Amino acid sequence: MTQIATLSGADPRDCLAGTGLTPQQLLDPRVEVTPRHDLAVARNLLTLIPNGHPGLATGSRFRLSEQGIYGFALLSSPTLRDAITVGIQFLDLAFAMGTVQARTAPDGTEHLVLDAPEVPPTLRRFYVERDAASIMTIQRGLLPDRSVIRHVEFAFPAPESLDRYVEVFGVRPDFDAAETVLVVDASELDRPLPGANPHTSAHAVAQCRQLLDSRRARTGVAGRVRDELVARIDDPPPLDDVAAILHLSGRTLRKHLTNEGTSYRLLLDEVREHLAEELLLTARLPVEQIAHRLGYREVTSFSQAFRRWKGVGPREFRSRYSTSP
Repeated sequence: MTQIATLSGADPRDCLAGTGLTPQQLLDPRVEVTPRHDLAVARNLLTLIPNGHPGLATGSRFRLSEQGIYGFALLSSPTLRDAITVGIQFLDLAFAMGTVQARTAPDGTEHLVLDAPEVPPTLRRFYVERDAASIMTIQRGLLPDRSVIRHVEFAFPAPESLDRYVEVFGVRPDFDAAETVLVVDASELDRPLPGANPHTSAHAVAQCRQLLDSRRARTGVAGRVRDELVARIDDPPPLDDVAAILHLSGRTLRKHLTNEGTSYRLLLDEVREHLAEELLLTARLPVEQIAHRLGYREVTSFSQAFRRWKGVGPREFRSRYSTSP
């Protein structure tokens, strides 16, 4: 979103107003962006670019190769129908602010129904259009030689010009519909995808499930500890320091984590494992640099830990699952 603001002549710092973030922090993979940040930036963006279709522009910049294990799960899906199932099942990993539901119509077409019921009404159109454009970008990543979207409807009034919508969706959408829907051609749903790979698909889906489960489970004290570790992963603080930040004694913190079925060591391992996977698959950083960013003084220690997590070393993992050139 800050890139869209910059391309439109706005200052990215104005786009980040009220978030406490700087443009430089957005380049740091250790910085965690929350839904609160996303909502604030969206409000700013709509103020800075009121007539530039920023939702469509932002969704059109979505890249599967930048979505970590979620992107690889989609790219390696056997068919488009499988990709739709995976995409919706693990939608939270894509940091979507809206919802997507799949409905099979009597004629066999798949209807992707989009909404954003949990965001303020003034931002709803932005997020629905962002998700709709993201779906189109994903579809082109899965099937670069053709479009499978046959019809588009939006539950919003029509804009003055439809040119940008036709450019993004390849069809002329209808507006003022009962709901926002993208209709997928029935004949395309079960054809094999170019990137289909059963082994990679099974592995990626398992990793998505593990990542989603851990994110949802890390509430309470464990979630707060995880947040502190993510923020300081290059030099992980000892348990007692984190306890002091949380206004607890070390003993009380250990007790809380035990009651929540985890431990400080397990949380540190979990954070390092997930960040290591994301950095290996989405960032073109040397393994040595990734190791140091995760707080390892020796690359061999990082490699041993990664092999314990994944069964292979970090270089082999990147070679096996990365699609970056």
